[in-house]
Amino acid sequence: MERKEIDAGMIAKMFLSGARNLEAKKEWINELNVFPVPDGDTGTNMTMTILSAAREVAALQNPDMHGLAKAIASGSLRGARGNSGVILSQLFRGFTKGIQAYESVSVPVLADAFTKAVETAYKAVMKPKEGTILTVARGGAEKAVQLSEDGEEDLDRFFSQVIEHMEYVLKQTPDMLPVLKQAGVVDSGGQGLLEVLKGAYDAFLGKEITAAPILPVENAQSGGGIVSAEADIRFGYCTEFIIMLQKAVKKAEEDALKAYLESIGDSIVVVADEEVIKVHVHTNDPGLAIQKALSYGALSHMKIDNMRLEHQEKLFRSFDHAADRQAESEPMPKKDIGFIAVSAGEGLNRIFRELGVDYIIEGGQTMNPSTEDLLKAIERVNADTIFILPNNKNIVLAANQAKEMTKDKNVIVIPTSTVPQGITAIIAYVPELSEEENEAVIREEITHVKTGQITYAVRDTSVNGKEIHQGDYMGIGDAGIVAVSADMEQAVLATVDALADEETELLSIYYGNEIAQEDAESLKKKIVGRHPDMDIELQDGGQPVYYYLISAE
Repeated sequence: MERKEIDAGMIAKMFLSGARNLEAKKEWINELNVFPVPDGDTGTNMTMTILSAAREVAALQNPDMHGLAKAIASGSLRGARGNSGVILSQLFRGFTKGIQAYESVSVPVLADAFTKAVETAYKAVMKPKEGTILTVARGGAEKAVQLSEDGEEDLDRFFSQVIEHMEYVLKQTPDMLPVLKQAGVVDSGGQGLLEVLKGAYDAFLGKEITAAPILPVENAQSGGGIVSAEADIRFGYCTEFIIMLQKAVKKAEEDALKAYLESIGDSIVVVADEEVIKVHVHTNDPGLAIQKALSYGALSHMKIDNMRLEHQEKLFRSFDHAADRQAESEPMPKKDIGFIAVSAGEGLNRIFRELGVDYIIEGGQTMNPSTEDLLKAIERVNADTIFILPNNKNIVLAANQAKEMTKDKNVIVIPTSTVPQGITAIIAYVPELSEEENEAVIREEITHVKTGQITYAVRDTSVNGKEIHQGDYMGIGDAGIVAVSADMEQAVLATVDALADEETELLSIYYGNEIAQEDAESLKKKIVGRHPDMDIELQDGGQPVYYYLISAE
């Protein structure tokens, strides 16, 4: 029987089901990330964003459309983390604008809401890039409009065809972004959006998503998404490997491998060509997956992680951060200008405070703060005008979103994409200049900072012709990876060589929490020997993830 309309209660169920499906698939979506750095991955950021809204939706009793729209928009905007999370929140914001005035929605209303979602998301991104979540969302909106104009009224056919078309668009993303094609993956943000819609469609059909319950706002733990225990992880081992094929496999053989993996686990990724098959699966018995794979050929690049142990470690870290937040209670003195910086590491935090930063948001590459975190910091700083230094390109959008949501203070976001840029930004501030003049000066100054970041590869990949293996040390410059080596010292030296030129006067090196002071000083001597004409400063940054941060000015 055709269904031509759905009410707020059904949309709420669909939204919660979409959130659960995304949460269930987040690790798989994380694996689609191309860049091999340990970061705040797409699946995690999108999941934390939608769960912020889902908790508010779960708290509604017999929701009407206006209240539901407000809960989805407000919750996702405040919970947005990372660029993918901010874009997802903007899609929800636009979508809810299209449905909030109705008691029930039909195909024409949904088509208009999908269109508003895409328009809102594109406006939020300064330089939209095709081959991303935006492209997949636009494909869905265009199909929705086409179906509406063709007179389609049945919501079942409408949803199924929109999702089918979005899957088609997603498969085209590697042809739009060469980096995706090189890595053999589709866009992770687009995949995340598709999983939300698939979960929502399952609820429409009456299916249930097996996942931990989403608790209402008043019952949810601080900083958490779904309140889950170790037992909520159905399959405990993230298993990856590459099969070196004895002979090319036929489509039926590839499908048989997928079917077997689905029988022993979930989050299946099987990518095959004539010579190799790349496999990813979550399972409780990695040995079964390996045994099956050996029937196809020899194995390489094997990696097995215990996700339950990782989950426990994350819980302990979240409790530590909650305790730190509770310690902040004393009111700040009133001032005209205030500064907020995102930073991680005792040494870097100390440097920012000594330079005049009023509030440090703990976060960065592996822990992107949410828009809500930024809003709380803005509220805490007792100043009429506040400069925000995101210090990470994946946090700039969330900072801009917090700015747009702040009405009682003048917020200026300086688009610092690295910590060294943030340090240069606050040094460049001149109290005698106006706010507008300072913004212009600071934005100019950070363009003269070249940054190098030394970290490790979390997966095998190939980027811009550089073969990278899991565990390799990488030097990442402003435009991408500049050095790769199995030896950390060689990676640092090559990165410095790539950053320094005849105009470089100052090189600042911040060593991380895993580097001993004597090792850092020894490395500094070698850099001085290679670049004797530069002033070289060495400081204890104490930062995680990055063994060294390097600033060339």
